[in-house]
Amino acid sequence: MRKQLTVEELAAGVLANSRPVVAKAITLVESSRPVDRDRARDLLLRLRDDTGHSVRVGISGVPGAGKSTFIDAIGRRLIERGHKVAVLAVDPSSSRTGGSILGDRTRMGDLASMENVFIRPSPSSGHLGGVARATRESMLVLEAAGYDVILVETVGVGQSEVAVADMVDTFLLITLARAGDQLQGIKRGILELADVITVNKADGDNEVAARGAARELAIAMRLITSDPKARRPPVLTSSSYTGKGLDEVWQAVLDHRAYLEDHGGIEGRRNVQQEEWLWSLVDDALLDGLKRSEKVRALRAGVEASVRSGELSALEGSELILDAFVADVPTIWPSST
Repeated sequence: MRKQLTVEELAAGVLANSRPVVAKAITLVESSRPVDRDRARDLLLRLRDDTGHSVRVGISGVPGAGKSTFIDAIGRRLIERGHKVAVLAVDPSSSRTGGSILGDRTRMGDLASMENVFIRPSPSSGHLGGVARATRESMLVLEAAGYDVILVETVGVGQSEVAVADMVDTFLLITLARAGDQLQGIKRGILELADVITVNKADGDNEVAARGAARELAIAMRLITSDPKARRPPVLTSSSYTGKGLDEVWQAVLDHRAYLEDHGGIEGRRNVQQEEWLWSLVDDALLDGLKRSEKVRALRAGVEASVRSGELSALEGSELILDAFVADVPTIWPSST
């Protein structure tokens, strides 16, 4: 049986950028086992002073927009410029195994083979919108390991984007030129989250259509807010195949960072994100506690049956479950008493 690394050994290995240890550390912070969560907390505390220095970019887009191929292409460019790039590719989870099923790494083959790259497919494990619960913690581990660009690829356009926007510095939306309605599949809420937009696959016969779609999106962005002083995300075109426009997209990301620095700073944005994270952790802990409560488990089936039959209202049933949960808190979290 292989010896489990101590928290001290994990921290030292991460700071030395030992790839096997970095992988073990991310596995630890992804774990939902209570004993692992305690070790993960200790590890993150040890790494805290070495985090926070990376460029954090969330990348999303409509289905078929070529997110993984785009990341492969732009990631290779960044590596060639001397950056260390980490990719957290959040996959939909298999309903049977909980594993990652899209295989993003196979679509980033060229990037994955390069030095100074770390790609981590991360199963969403059923969390809202497909965002892995431990994505934030994984980013901190990777920053401590020296990766200065972290790209978080989300499942697609949906609720996961709100969560990702709350943990990155810049949110990049990738879309396509479409026959007919170029805005098909893009909701206003997603456009409001975007800091930079690119119409991808702008090559060959599709290049003219992509430029037309970019113009339409630029008009749409002006209609979202009537405030003439509000920053409007640039709408660009790019091709992962030819590489055209990729440098301009990355420069737009850097320009957005400069804008943030001029309007409160990256640190201010991240401090707000820390507050969001605080309550996300509290919500996760409470939900986990409910699932682990023996008193709740013993009561649940009967309460649900009574609510279904109309014997109890949902309000009365929820009060019974919460009362049982509160009574079981000393057992769930002994240190809290």
